[in-house]
Amino acid sequence: MDRQDPAGNGRSRNRRAAARDTGGATSGRGGATSGRRGAASGARRRPKAGAGRLAALKRAGAGRLAALAPAAAVARALLRRLRPAYPRPGRSDWRRWIPSWRQWLGACLYLFTGLTAFVGLAYATTDIPDDLNSFARQQDNVFYWADGSTMARTGWVSRQEMPLDKVPPKVQGAVLAAENASFYSDPGVSPSGVLRALRAAVTGGETQGGSTITQQYVKNAYLSQDRTLSRKFTEILLAVKLDNQTSKKQILQDYLNTSWFGRGTYGIQRAAQAYYGKDVSQLNASEGAFLASLLKGAGLYDPALGKENHARAVERWSWILDRMVDTGQLSPTERAGYTKFPEPTAASLPGTPGAQTGYLVELAKAYAVKTGHIPDAEFDLGGYQIYTTFDKARMTALTAAVQDAQKDFDAERRPDTDKNAKIGAATVAPDGRLLAVYGGPDYLKQGFNESNATTIPAGTAFTPFVYAAALEEGVLRTRGKPRTPVSPSTTYDGNDQVTVQTPEGPYWDRSGKVVKGRNDGGRSWGPVTLRQAVADSVNTPMLQLGLDVGLDRVDSLAERSGLLGSSLGPRIPAFALGENSTPSAIRMAGAYETFAAGGMHTDPYSVRSVTRNGSALPLDGPKPTRAVKASTARAVTDALRSAVTEGSAKAAAKAHPGTAGKTGTTAANTAGWFVGSTESETTAVVVYRMALTDLVPLPLTGLGGDTPNTPGSDRALHLWADYVKAVK
Repeated sequence: MDRQDPAGNGRSRNRRAAARDTGGATSGRGGATSGRRGAASGARRRPKAGAGRLAALKRAGAGRLAALAPAAAVARALLRRLRPAYPRPGRSDWRRWIPSWRQWLGACLYLFTGLTAFVGLAYATTDIPDDLNSFARQQDNVFYWADGSTMARTGWVSRQEMPLDKVPPKVQGAVLAAENASFYSDPGVSPSGVLRALRAAVTGGETQGGSTITQQYVKNAYLSQDRTLSRKFTEILLAVKLDNQTSKKQILQDYLNTSWFGRGTYGIQRAAQAYYGKDVSQLNASEGAFLASLLKGAGLYDPALGKENHARAVERWSWILDRMVDTGQLSPTERAGYTKFPEPTAASLPGTPGAQTGYLVELAKAYAVKTGHIPDAEFDLGGYQIYTTFDKARMTALTAAVQDAQKDFDAERRPDTDKNAKIGAATVAPDGRLLAVYGGPDYLKQGFNESNATTIPAGTAFTPFVYAAALEEGVLRTRGKPRTPVSPSTTYDGNDQVTVQTPEGPYWDRSGKVVKGRNDGGRSWGPVTLRQAVADSVNTPMLQLGLDVGLDRVDSLAERSGLLGSSLGPRIPAFALGENSTPSAIRMAGAYETFAAGGMHTDPYSVRSVTRNGSALPLDGPKPTRAVKASTARAVTDALRSAVTEGSAKAAAKAHPGTAGKTGTTAANTAGWFVGSTESETTAVVVYRMALTDLVPLPLTGLGGDTPNTPGSDRALHLWADYVKAVK
């Protein structure tokens, strides 16, 4: 008998049991089929591979969670305790909203932890930029006269890098004393300075000092000058990281090379030149103290800007020297020796080249880039010091002589005639140094360099090369026969209208006419020696001599002597008289100097040396080569001296006895030359007319107003004489 419970659960169990019995019977009616289906179902529902392992993992995970449950409960309880009870219970009115000291402490801890994590993450993700600011990379190029004084500078930024070991220790000490005495021991930032700067940035107050040298360099080299919290924060991170990754000396060197010193200059090297006209290596402690004062604000401490600036500069200069004693950079005895303020020079730093210096810079740059194998892009980045061969006194004298000669052009009364009058001139030393050039009225107004132009025929100034080739090579008058030597005393027909002969007979031009020589003024000289033909500028003998020697041999000797092959014209009879060759004044001076130098030629060059950031760059400089025999050079020089003493260039003898020179004219009267050599140099001068719009030579006829018939060669000769007398 079933046991009964008060709720009648026993009767319910009896009914469920009966129901199970009834269901079993019903199931039994289909026993066979159910059995088969059961077998098939059992096969389909067999557990997959690994199911047991998965179940085991689930049981293991559940076990671990169960093991962690006590710790989780403790953490939840701790978090409930740390969670501030806010508003505060048990308080009424406004007191409910005042945090307790524990809450204040907790908030500070949370804030400190968050800030520490943020700063750490920011430091880890902040990288020092690979590229500096454009002005921190850019430097200017400085060009120097032959005496070492500054001639000009080029570039957008006035800055020159200088290695730290070239900066005197006392000058370094002045900067450290003024800006950051603890530089070599601090971590790259100054906490007190950072706080002052942050306060100024937040309140908009006056810019605060106190930044370390590392911070100042980071701001100058990598960041903008904006006064924002984000920029200051980035500055601090970069300063710390830079201090950890870079040596202190490197940072100080970079800082000195990128800081602003006023007068348009960046870097202490350019500052030393701007304020004292010397390299930084020549500064003393007193001068260094003044330059260090400019780091606080050149607009406030440059004495050239006013009396108040001067007073501030003296006060800060004195303070920096005292500070150097305090920091051990200067002894009291040394400090006592600096009692007088080192007055800087007036603000007169040479700027963008103009007038004549522009032409000199153009020539020197082209030469430095070519012989130093400097890519144009590298040169434009700056930092080069180019020491030229140009002599300041000669440049001044040559410019004055040209300007005086131009007064006779009378361009005001006859502008249509004389506005295109040009003068090119150049002086070359025996070793090839280019001492002076006259390139034009003003480089900023006319970039066309008249001394380097290859557009004007050389005229009869070319005949000494024909004469030299004849002395070197001999002549060939009969085809198939040996060449016949000639000497200065060999005679030729000097009459006007003499037919030019070849071994086969008269020379016919392409138009079918027989070519005849013409002398200046139609004068017939009769038989003349080759020496006299050169001295008196007799054309017909030289025209015939060119064909007798062979124009190809004349061409070769002219190139060996220094004329560019590209400036030499076609080999027709007029070639011997320079009618179709257009060498520049620079090249003519260099080629004539070959004769004065005993037959040794050195290509003209305008740069003695090039350095970058204090290191010398190798140059492929010219080397002297034997162009003609010494005996040939002596014979040519003798004929040129005769031209000065007896022939067409007598005016040169009064200016400088012993001169060897030659005038030159052209058949179309488009140019007048004089090339003269003294014992120390050779100068070529050419006077011509040309419209720069099409570079077509124009006749000199009418040039000079009241003296329209003055030959261009006479003008060139008198200009040369005025110049040489000024530099003797």
